Amino acid sequence: MSDKQDRYKILVVDDEPDVEPLILQRMRRAIRSGRYEFVFAQNGIEALERLNLEEDIDMVLSDINMPQMDGLTLLEQIPKVDPNIRSVIISAYGDMENIRTAMNRGAFDFVTKPLDFQDLKHTIERTLKHLIEWREALASRDKLISIQNELTVANKMQQSILPTRFPKDTNYNIWANMEPARDVGGDFYDFFRLEDGRVGIAIADVSDKGVPAALFMMSSRTLLKGTAIGLEQPNKVLDDVNDLLYEDNDAALFVTVIYAVYSPEDGVLTYSNGGHNPPLIVHSDGSSTLLPYIGGIALGIAPDMTFPQSTVNLAPGDTLILYTDGVTEAMNADQEEFGMERFQEVFKEAPPMSSQEANQAVFNAVHAFAGDTIQSDDITCLTLFRSEAGS
Repeated sequence: MSDKQDRYKILVVDDEPDVEPLILQRMRRAIRSGRYEFVFAQNGIEALERLNLEEDIDMVLSDINMPQMDGLTLLEQIPKVDPNIRSVIISAYGDMENIRTAMNRGAFDFVTKPLDFQDLKHTIERTLKHLIEWREALASRDKLISIQNELTVANKMQQSILPTRFPKDTNYNIWANMEPARDVGGDFYDFFRLEDGRVGIAIADVSDKGVPAALFMMSSRTLLKGTAIGLEQPNKVLDDVNDLLYEDNDAALFVTVIYAVYSPEDGVLTYSNGGHNPPLIVHSDGSSTLLPYIGGIALGIAPDMTFPQSTVNLAPGDTLILYTDGVTEAMNADQEEFGMERFQEVFKEAPPMSSQEANQAVFNAVHAFAGDTIQSDDITCLTLFRSEAGS
């Protein structure tokens, strides 16, 4: 990156005349503070001219449908100018064909029209955070003297894409956390708004360690989010993501994943499982039950797989806990695993009153059990609490 400090130049590519004044108005605080500088182009050809003239552009935010050169063609050209520029695509809601093509051509993320500027700000920040970590990784590559340096790079890449703002309303709230291990795997969690007030939630664990796992994790997360926007049924989402991952998987990695769609209005949770640990539901009295294991193999292993799907109702006061095996397989000094029995014991005497409380209770219990024992796997947990207002 150049000598500038916390100041980023973003090229916006859109042929609609009202986009430039709208962005300048809605982003005025960040512009005045000097954090963002926006430059504009009307189509892909103009965008390439600006990229060649201005070497300090950090990010491209581009519409898809434009005259002369569209956004998808532009995505193919950007790496020829600078392979380290990050691109975010603007697409019509549910336009899965173009979104998938954009992701395959190197888009880091996407936003949908009509633009939600709060979501746009978060997407820009997440993209730039990842860009910073990537550039630091490139700068330190020649200085790597041990595998631990590589794992530190993977740690940063892994953390940079995880959401840090959590939804909360009168019907439900969500919290999530991941503590990366010294030997980095590829855990991730995600959640995003869907149509009709529903919310998609996911947790996943990529095989292998280090930078390859971190890269595969980022690809898995992007494909899952992009596919979920266009498909209603969780099992169909996993069907498609599995095929997309398998198509370009020279490293022969795979990912276990739970993807679910939650309806805050009635508490219905529809979920599909790709070889992942079954989620836990903690009830308001402190008792808990595992969601029935419905089968399904990890994604990326074989093409044309079909994934099962099931539905459960969360009662007011219920807490859904999605987790990776870094929780249940955490080890103490005696080489004992934390295990499911201890996991369920956490809430018997103190049922949680919020998703954040439940999440923290899991991490506290695992830390108390493991003590100073160094963990070999990421510890990741996503919790959803249905409040009494959901009744």
